[in-house]
Amino acid sequence: MTSHSEIDTLRIKARHAELAESLLPSGPLKHFVDGEWITGRGDDTFQSIDPTTGESLVGVYEGTKEEVNRAVDAAWEAYEQRWSETTPAERQQLLLTMADRLEARAEDFALIEVLDNGKPITEAREDIELAVDHFRYFAGAARNIEGKTVPHKELHIQTRREPYGVVGQVVPWNFPLLLATWKLAPALAAGNTVVLKPAEQTPISLLTYMREIADVLPDGVVNVVTGFGPETGAPLVSHERVPKVAFTGSTEVGQGVMKAAANTISDITLELGGKSPLIVAPDADPAEAADIAVDAMFFNGGECCSAGTRLFIHESIADEFVDAFLDAVGKLQMGDPLEESTDIGPQVSRAEVEKTLHYIGLARDSDASILRGGGTVEEGILAEGCFVEPTVIADVGADSTVATQEIFGPVEIMLEWDGYDEMVARANNVDYGLAAGVVTDDLSFAHRIAEDIMAGNIWVNTFNRLPAGQPFGGYKQSGIGREGAMETLREYTQTKSITMNLGDGQ
Repeated sequence: MTSHSEIDTLRIKARHAELAESLLPSGPLKHFVDGEWITGRGDDTFQSIDPTTGESLVGVYEGTKEEVNRAVDAAWEAYEQRWSETTPAERQQLLLTMADRLEARAEDFALIEVLDNGKPITEAREDIELAVDHFRYFAGAARNIEGKTVPHKELHIQTRREPYGVVGQVVPWNFPLLLATWKLAPALAAGNTVVLKPAEQTPISLLTYMREIADVLPDGVVNVVTGFGPETGAPLVSHERVPKVAFTGSTEVGQGVMKAAANTISDITLELGGKSPLIVAPDADPAEAADIAVDAMFFNGGECCSAGTRLFIHESIADEFVDAFLDAVGKLQMGDPLEESTDIGPQVSRAEVEKTLHYIGLARDSDASILRGGGTVEEGILAEGCFVEPTVIADVGADSTVATQEIFGPVEIMLEWDGYDEMVARANNVDYGLAAGVVTDDLSFAHRIAEDIMAGNIWVNTFNRLPAGQPFGGYKQSGIGREGAMETLREYTQTKSITMNLGDGQ
């Protein structure tokens, strides 16, 4: 006799399979180079896996150095022959069209992100909405790339902001299309052409999007090569004809990107790891603080570089806060990410599950307290997918591995504080400095925290809010440069100074 659990599993698998069949091509996904869909030299493919069901979605061609070289050549030819002659108004119109095309199929792209990444549909829709907004933001910014004049009695000195030419970009798997937009939009607005490598775990949404805009993009302006880091990513970021590299991913890989770019003296933008503190002040309302903390930690299932993974709770409200927080975590719905009621979907892959469980195991070995979660689901569809329970850990040393290293899964570390200076020192005592948050009604306390915490993004009474126009980037080993704002255009241009003698002609 078939159990209810088995029936649910079959139903969810059938739903995902039917959706994949309706949205995805039947054959392997090809590289997009010089306006054409190519397989490259080899016939090797890898499978993009649905992390909810563990089933294959579609094959994807593996890129090599040869495809990267071809893409770089195409990008330079496009830049030199066509793109460098475009006006800001023309680039603006292209970006607006790219936004319109994405918006027209917003629901389809959200569903594709759910299939390929596992994020809940409600969050996937927000990602697509933000991606559309970033295209439109940088469409406007394209007309605002300006130089300046430098006062001098005998000389006329002016500066220009000019594109690098060809930009190499590598995007991660946690926000596949949104973070591709963060890179594509400013690079194109500034007048560059692009060679982009999506994460091997989640290439589908970007390749599908390229099909939507292929008819409006001049050939070679945007090129996408799929594959793995060593075979595709490394040749791109170390390429001698790629003067600008932008990478989002782990700090460990970012260090390798930085070393590779050093060999060619290429400019870099790096958005890397985080271990962000969320500080709950003594005046905070425990229930409201708990809601903010849940959003900070479990948004995108904890697979978020800026996630508030370290909770610093003032001891005067610790008991009330912990009760409220554990209650809120217990109400999170983990399940099929296609369901509107789902709060947490699967992690993106088995490898990420194993990494998360490794850190939870380290906490157990150190006699930490697992207050909630701590494992995987053992039956039903959740057992077949890449699901890890929302986990809350207490009684962990502030200097321990689980409290200082990025886990990138649904695991919260709880720490108490009393003295302000000690708390700030503990909050800053990690290699990262991407983000931080504070929950308080005391404006002076909020300003003090914002000044004392070493992080590129500080949220007060909210978390993970990143509208277009807000610069995003980190301190310390969380990266170099800023994305998502006017500052980003400077990341994709270089300064040329022009000095004219206004004297007697000497």
